[in-house]
Amino acid sequence: MNIIEQLSFKTDGYQIVNITENIQELVQRHEFKKGLVNLSILHTSASLTVQENASKDVLKDISAFLSNLAPESANYLHDVEGADDMPAHLKTLITNTNLTVSVVSNKLVLGVWQGIYLCEWRKFGRTRSITVHLLGE
Repeated sequence: MNIIEQLSFKTDGYQIVNITENIQELVQRHEFKKGLVNLSILHTSASLTVQENASKDVLKDISAFLSNLAPESANYLHDVEGADDMPAHLKTLITNTNLTVSVVSNKLVLGVWQGIYLCEWRKFGRTRSITVHLLGE
């Protein structure tokens, strides 16, 4: 099986959104039994990550950490698209634009406390596209 689909997500700006169920639904809809799911986000100011899904405080701490690491108040050369753009690029630089997750018995292989997240690093909401590539049986 070799299937490629595009998923779109509307974000509300500065948020980390759990998209695990969306990916799992796609795996089940295609009756994808085993293999790999590769996710590619098609943006340079948003990213993907696998992170804890039990405590929302983890996501808040991650956002705070990255905002301190790449503040909007820094004197960036690239500022044409607004004060939030270059920090978004830096946050994407140290997170992921591609993830690969195994599938066994029609289920994503994730730990009990893990989820797949879309990270929106821009201030205002956007529509973000993710290419989902299923490889296997």
